[in-house]
Amino acid sequence: FTKKGNNRYTKPILLIGTLAVTLSVTIMLLSIMITKGFKNQITEKIIGFGGDVVITSFVNNKSYESVPIKKNKSLIAELQSNENIVNVSSFATKAGVLKNENEILGVVLKGVSSNYIWDFFNKNMIDGNTLTLSDSVSSNKIIISQQIAKNLNLSVGEPIFMYFAQDPPRVRKFIINGIFSTALSDFDNLFVIADIKQIQKLNSWQSSQVGGLEIKINEFKKLDEVAKFVYNKTDFNLKSESIKERFPELFDWLELQNMNVFLIIILMVIVALVNMITVLIIIILEKVQLVGILKSMGLSNWNVRKIFLYHSIKIAIVGIIFGNLLAFILAFLQKKFQFLKLDSSIYYMQHIPFDIDFFSVFLINMGTVVICYLSLIIPSSIITNMKLIDSIRFE
Repeated sequence: FTKKGNNRYTKPILLIGTLAVTLSVTIMLLSIMITKGFKNQITEKIIGFGGDVVITSFVNNKSYESVPIKKNKSLIAELQSNENIVNVSSFATKAGVLKNENEILGVVLKGVSSNYIWDFFNKNMIDGNTLTLSDSVSSNKIIISQQIAKNLNLSVGEPIFMYFAQDPPRVRKFIINGIFSTALSDFDNLFVIADIKQIQKLNSWQSSQVGGLEIKINEFKKLDEVAKFVYNKTDFNLKSESIKERFPELFDWLELQNMNVFLIIILMVIVALVNMITVLIIIILEKVQLVGILKSMGLSNWNVRKIFLYHSIKIAIVGIIFGNLLAFILAFLQKKFQFLKLDSSIYYMQHIPFDIDFFSVFLINMGTVVICYLSLIIPSSIITNMKLIDSIRFE
């Protein structure tokens, strides 16, 4: 088909077509991987600070000063009976001011209970450790973000005073046990994590009073199902909210990323198709005499068209294979070495994330093959309109 001496343009155009498909597939796959990784990381960080579903008092009104609710053991037992719920822990929040010798900083003290799952903070610790809490003994240790530590010139092991505006005003001395960094600046600059008993004492609450219940689930895709279950189990005087309901603007923003990927995929498919159609037309024009010979041997127009379609799809498949290899190699290298950096103040992360969704990869590959095949049927109809004598005499 590409015999030497009879393919002035065929080999270069085949190479160009293969490269076009390779780059298009690579960009489509990378777009999906990056968007999925970006959405998953942002979602993980938001959940890390707030849980998947939260139960609080109806009069909380988005305030950082928790209104106490009773820690209902029977409700907790019902919630834990759900196979999708992995943990139910108590929490409370209270606004305060951190102060050292020269600087002050407004923050929110978030108290957590002894059964709090520290996986998220363990993953993001840059110095020191998370807290080890007890049901019986109160801890005066806290963990703060790297940004707060930088603003107040603090390090692990140092004491820090926090002041609370209440009647009468109160002050507490805490010891910094660890420093974390999630790159989610809206939360890093706000929250200080401590023992919930500190907030209970500051507010003169009983041990059975907490600011709310934080619920962790095993799979985020089951969030709506679990949120409905929690809502049905919650008393009328309590409010249950999923993380999507608490931060709708963030999740709406994440959903908009799907539109960007959709547009990129459409553009890349168009680029691949234009190149493949161009390749097919040039090959047909270069092989006009071959078409005439094949027709003279009794081959039907459709059978001749199938020969050219076969070689065109072969080019597309080779391009898809190399596109997949290139995309997966780049994703692997980025996961391992994280050489592609981001401005964390804008993108909420320090490097470009990749998360592989094999189902989406399969759809991209199969869709590219099918679309290429269907789109090449029309330009291959040039063969049908070729007259036998003219095609044999063609120079």
